Amino acid sequence: MIRFLFDRDTWQEVYDSMSKNKLRTIITMIGVWWGILLLIGLLGSARGMENSFNRLFGDFATNSVFIWGQSTGKPFKGFQEGRRVRLSLSDAKKIEENIEGIEFVVPRNQNRSLVVRNFLSESFSVAGDYPLLDAVEKKKLIHGRFINQNDIEEKKKVAVISEDVYKQLFKKDEKAIGEYIQINNINYTVIGIFEEGKISMGPTINIHIPFTTFQQVYNQGDRIGWMMITGKIEYDIVQIEKDCKLLLKNLNDIHPRDNRALGSANAGQEIGKVTGFLKGMQFLTWFVGIATLIAGVFAIGNILLITVKERTNEIGVRRALGATPFEIKRQIVVEAVFLTLIAGLFGIISGGWILILLDHLYGQGDDAVLVNASVSILIVFVALLILVTLGTLIGLIPAFKATSVKPIEALREE
Repeated sequence: MIRFLFDRDTWQEVYDSMSKNKLRTIITMIGVWWGILLLIGLLGSARGMENSFNRLFGDFATNSVFIWGQSTGKPFKGFQEGRRVRLSLSDAKKIEENIEGIEFVVPRNQNRSLVVRNFLSESFSVAGDYPLLDAVEKKKLIHGRFINQNDIEEKKKVAVISEDVYKQLFKKDEKAIGEYIQINNINYTVIGIFEEGKISMGPTINIHIPFTTFQQVYNQGDRIGWMMITGKIEYDIVQIEKDCKLLLKNLNDIHPRDNRALGSANAGQEIGKVTGFLKGMQFLTWFVGIATLIAGVFAIGNILLITVKERTNEIGVRRALGATPFEIKRQIVVEAVFLTLIAGLFGIISGGWILILLDHLYGQGDDAVLVNASVSILIVFVALLILVTLGTLIGLIPAFKATSVKPIEALREE
């Protein structure tokens, strides 16, 4: 078989067969070309969207849920409806100790405060946070550092400010690290500047100060505003949310069926919808691409059937001169595979150029819709393998047709 593929006469026959009707051959190959182009182009675009999504949420623990206290909607154990639910540090500790699948529990506090520097002032959102926040919602620091454990233990008056705060309170290129800002008339030393993310899964925070400092300055005691709960990747964050709420209801004397007392936002569930859409898009891309490929390959099979009909007399002569049915079949299968392979290679090259164009138009900058729209070598290899397999199978149909006619009857054909 290998020797046959390197035989000059083999490829001369392929060339003669294709050149007899060039237009028909080209039109037939367009179907396969279009199918592989669609497959490469759509898969690359889907990968670009996935990369863009991962870049937006890459530094965020996506398997997370936010829970905060609201007002009760049902009376319970002597408490009237409308009682304000205030969560505490002990609640966060109980969740961490008792709920299965928990990775991190990050208690947080927040308010809006007037921030002053020299003669400039503005109202910003200030949060009291633990260093653990940087592990679940990574801060892109431009300068300096984030809050550390020493800041927590010593209740230091230090602040990590956003780039927006820096622009409003400092002059361009002015040094901020080590400088003071006033938050509600109390001086804080700036220890870091962070870049605000494109998408925030929780409340927008402009300034971070140590959690213990926030407690002391704003007289919060053991109370917390809300908590961010991150589950281990193998656990269902929706179930974790239900378990956490049930435990918090027991700890805070809330009616088990009171759906108003605790508010929540499930980041994992919302992000799961997006990832589900991306997976669905990839499945649809494979389905559409392969369906188009099959249609194109069937078109090649139909053309080869017509070609076999036109070459009936020639096949009869070859059979009369001693050509075996296997040799006739082999020649036609090679023609089918060659047509599909050439059309497929052109489709892969065209798809690659389209992805380069898409990357140039939509893949540049921080707001890129498609980031590195591309397909892996494995996908290209699989696509070529599918083409060769389909080309071989579809070539067998006209091949058996060619050998089903007896030589004497083939020689009589005009």
